[in-house]
Amino acid sequence: MSWPLGIFLFLVTIAAMEGVAYVAHRWVMHGPGWFLHESHHRPRTGNWELNDLYAVIFAVPSIVLIFGGVQAGWWPGCTWIGAGIAAYGAIYFGFHDIIVHRRLPSRYLPKSAYMKRIVQAHRLHHVVETREDSVSFGFLIAPRPEALKAALKDRGRKGVRAAALAEK
Repeated sequence: MSWPLGIFLFLVTIAAMEGVAYVAHRWVMHGPGWFLHESHHRPRTGNWELNDLYAVIFAVPSIVLIFGGVQAGWWPGCTWIGAGIAAYGAIYFGFHDIIVHRRLPSRYLPKSAYMKRIVQAHRLHHVVETREDSVSFGFLIAPRPEALKAALKDRGRKGVRAAALAEK
């Protein structure tokens, strides 16, 4: 496979993963997978939470595709797609775990309007402690915070953590 086509597949996969992440977050993590994801909507008591198992689950397709493309004789595009999934995972980890949730020490402060928007959108997602009535399920694409606040208000602030209500 040519490098340009491989890089194209890699970049398209990264972009497509935002849609996959939205669907998985909205209808799996806040659906039947809530038993794992619920830990992420509660204060963390240690370095790890049950929700971290999703990183392992979502890494499996990437590993299988890279292995298949490199070792098992599958179509070479599988390697590039697997690498795109892994790259999205790395971007997600940097944004979600380091920038938003500060799970590793960082001095980074969002300065651009885009970074401020996605960080605030994710924080608004976390003011809801229940699996229903949350807002903003994407990670790299997010609605304006004003729209998210209005949606929370329209839902009667159901599931919103008490501390978040006290701030209003």
